[in-house]
Amino acid sequence: MPFHLLPSRIGLLSSIPYMSRARSASSLIRASRPELSPAESVREVKRESNLSFDNSNPEMNPVKRKRLNRVLEVKEEYPNKQVGLVPDIEDFRYDKNEAKPSTSTKRVPASSSVREVKRESSPFDISKAETNSMQRKRLNRVLEVKKEYPNKQVSIVPDIEDFRYDKFEAKASTATKMVPSSSIRNSSPARLEKTVRVSSIVKVKVGAPENWEAVLGGIKSMRLSGEAPVDTMGCEKAGSLLPPKEKRFAVLISTMMSSQTKDEVTHAAVERFSENGLLDPDAIVRTDVATLANLIKPVGFYQRKAQFIKEASKICLERFGGDIPDSLADLLALKGVGPKMAHLVMSIAWKNTQGICVDTHVHRISNRLGWVFREGTKQKTTTPEQTRMSLEKWLPKDEWEPINPLLVGFGQTICTPLRPKCDRCGINNICPSAFKESSSPIPKQKKRGLGTT
Repeated sequence: MPFHLLPSRIGLLSSIPYMSRARSASSLIRASRPELSPAESVREVKRESNLSFDNSNPEMNPVKRKRLNRVLEVKEEYPNKQVGLVPDIEDFRYDKNEAKPSTSTKRVPASSSVREVKRESSPFDISKAETNSMQRKRLNRVLEVKKEYPNKQVSIVPDIEDFRYDKFEAKASTATKMVPSSSIRNSSPARLEKTVRVSSIVKVKVGAPENWEAVLGGIKSMRLSGEAPVDTMGCEKAGSLLPPKEKRFAVLISTMMSSQTKDEVTHAAVERFSENGLLDPDAIVRTDVATLANLIKPVGFYQRKAQFIKEASKICLERFGGDIPDSLADLLALKGVGPKMAHLVMSIAWKNTQGICVDTHVHRISNRLGWVFREGTKQKTTTPEQTRMSLEKWLPKDEWEPINPLLVGFGQTICTPLRPKCDRCGINNICPSAFKESSSPIPKQKKRGLGTT
């Protein structure tokens, strides 16, 4: 035998007597469970030689007798319960009055119906002396939540200081999101983040501008010359020599053509209709759309407008006896007629002003003068309809009809869309937009000029 293997052989031989003595110190017994079938009632368990389960044995010390009594009590109270190896009473802490803190378990001898079990200390044991005040506070919070919401699944609760659950101290929030617990494993498992969004638009009450009367008076003074195209070729000049019924129809046709078109172009198209005897609904209905489109060309969108004019003429014949509708709702029901056109027709044709006619000039100039704002704000309006509603809140009603031709002519001559002539304006000392756009460079591609829409 090699010399280096000799120590291991000596150690093996020396351990044989010790193993024999250890085996003789304990014996294997077979025990039967009364609740199991005979085939399943036998298993091998390990029993210490110096332990007796005879409760009357005078040699049994008080601790062992107390453990055995506890096993019998549990079996009597729960006959169907499989009772395993019961830990020490001091460790198990079953009796709340006599419970003492412990985090370890001990193995004790078992009878035929006892098996080995291992009990771990619970993190929610409020009776532990090691439990600090913060842990006890979190556990109390778990119990409170479970009491208030029985069906709620409650896991580990965050720190009370982080949770801020108090309903009375809660603040308004539009977004609440959970922070992943993986990112804060060393701290509380979850946190609530609250984000409060505050609108940048402050609601304010808007009234009439302070100097609107002086501004309006200055514009009227500049418009006395009557040199603007709207003064001689506007929609109100259409069919001026015709009877009232035919004149109303001519105003309607002129207004439908004027959308996104200069007054000069619209006036020329109305004159061609008059020369061909088409300022009559019956004549328009009997004319094909292609002929009407060629006559009103180069009015913007002339093909669509020709179709709309023919359909409106048919409605005037069938429903209104050749006249035009006399209400705002009936005018708006016609294809190609918007709020601006309907208010203009009602004011000119029927002398019934129900609202301000706001076209591109009125919309632009009102914002430059600081006359109009969006509902409840101090921000400029973005559409002619918003401008109309804003103007009607403070402008006297006797100014509703003349404001359109007044500002349209002012926009055609002085307060133009591009490079307004602020040096020639008589109100440049009180206009908030004076000289701010007059020095802007001329664009390379000039946009098409807009008329009274």
